[in-house]
Amino acid sequence: MAIHIPGLIAIILFYVLIVAVGIWASRKSKKTGDSTETEEVMLAGRNIGLIIGIFTMTATWVGGAYINGTAEVIMSSGLLFCQAPVGYALSLVFGGLFFANRMRTEGYVTMLDPFQIKFGERMGGLLFIPALLGEVFWTGAVLAALGSTLSVIMELEPRPAIIISACVALFYTLIGGLYSVAYTDVVQLFCIFFGLWISVPFAMTHPATTSIAVNATQNWIHPIPTSVIPSYIDSFLLLTFGGIPWQVYFQRVLSAKTALKAQILSYIAAFGCIVMATPAALLGAVAASTDWNKTDWPGEVPIPAKDLPLILPMTLQYLCPPAITFLGLGALSAAVMSSADSSILSAASMFARNIYRSVFRHAASEREIIWVMRGAIFGVSALALAMALCVESIYILWYLCADLVYVILFPQLVSVIYIKKSNTYGSLGGYIFGMFIRIAGGEHSIGLPALIKFPLFDEVNQVQGFPYKTLAMLVTLLTLVSISYFSIYLFESGILPRRMDIFMCIVNIPDEQMVLASRESVDEHIKFGLYGKENGKVNPALKFSTEDLITPGDSAIEKVLPEKRSDLIQ
Repeated sequence: MAIHIPGLIAIILFYVLIVAVGIWASRKSKKTGDSTETEEVMLAGRNIGLIIGIFTMTATWVGGAYINGTAEVIMSSGLLFCQAPVGYALSLVFGGLFFANRMRTEGYVTMLDPFQIKFGERMGGLLFIPALLGEVFWTGAVLAALGSTLSVIMELEPRPAIIISACVALFYTLIGGLYSVAYTDVVQLFCIFFGLWISVPFAMTHPATTSIAVNATQNWIHPIPTSVIPSYIDSFLLLTFGGIPWQVYFQRVLSAKTALKAQILSYIAAFGCIVMATPAALLGAVAASTDWNKTDWPGEVPIPAKDLPLILPMTLQYLCPPAITFLGLGALSAAVMSSADSSILSAASMFARNIYRSVFRHAASEREIIWVMRGAIFGVSALALAMALCVESIYILWYLCADLVYVILFPQLVSVIYIKKSNTYGSLGGYIFGMFIRIAGGEHSIGLPALIKFPLFDEVNQVQGFPYKTLAMLVTLLTLVSISYFSIYLFESGILPRRMDIFMCIVNIPDEQMVLASRESVDEHIKFGLYGKENGKVNPALKFSTEDLITPGDSAIEKVLPEKRSDLIQ
């Protein structure tokens, strides 16, 4: 097939613009104030203003999977089944209400910092797994959307388009960190807004299209069958609360100048998510109201399920004039990178800080951490590329990305922020039981069979009708709390000897940690444990040793008697 030269030129121009902005923004990445070098790259020196913060927060969610998936599901299932825009908008609202202020006030650098501080480095490393998978699934969805969009413009296989687009996003992410990502997000958000909205009136007035108000209940507004209401609610809760514990979200929260601004940008970005989904929803409704036999679409009619992931670029390609088509598709191609670069940077930041430095190499320098993060960017990109090339539906990929995050990380985040007596035993127990329930429930979309058939199981389609994902999340939370309190009772009552506190989080506390507790307030001890502050900010990699804490003649350690340790840490 012949390549559409005007479309290719439009893409090149948009990509050049994005790269130019990324290079310009990278020059801002210089050490400012008391920020460390890693904070400068990962959090833009905590110097992101309110306006830029709103743009980058909105653009992070409004990527290719978000836009393409919205049009796809409206075309295939109807408006009422398009839950993600509302679900993710609510996740930003709840994130701002209950988590943004606390996380920003504590001065964390990544979402995993509070987990490692309270549950230990290795438990934090275990929690990195669902966080990583979530970011990889999300990035894979974005790259798949890029590939489908560019394949429509250039009439080529998606694979080369996915690889080329990923390389562009990686380039400016590598050179500028969060500064480049944030400022390119502004350009990308404008591109997607104007590129899609300018296409809507042309698509609506195409001769093959009837008014979306005519036969709407048949074309794109379908009722929700009673039999699927439990799973429908399950999916909505997953999107709402599973959209909170993401490093890509907290990276923007923690980069805000103040805790109040972190909350405000969450609320406004929630509104922005709804606004940005509107043109995609309208184009999905237009596609469902179109007689595709009267267009130049060369494929089958009605459009088969395998082509539905391409419905948005198809609508722009076949229902709009060429100039509008290239503007809309070119803008969309540039804009959907706004989520890929963010997720890649987020996953790499967690690996470098919370895995490499906190678990394996405590003495790593700032420069070493930066280079490890850059290497991790390539690893995360490779995983996301493999995912993008293997999963058929963009919406399924987009939907799955919040799954493990909802089941495992959300209850862990709630406990680490709001349940003071939660501990490592409870965290590990919740992790294991919640993961088991989720895996046992199966996942038809990726071919994972159900080991447990909950009530309302559909034997014909082999899918669960029961809200088992929410059940798995609740199992994680309840197991975490119950095991935490039960373990405290066992050790403090003397039923279990002190030496069996293998995680050293209840009674078998290291001496140097107890000395720190004797010198600081109880709140400081609970908050930091073995950790300290660096430039006024929590640093899990910063260890206190006995030599650091005790000076000659210091009797502090004698004041902390073993039999009083349980009282001290309550």
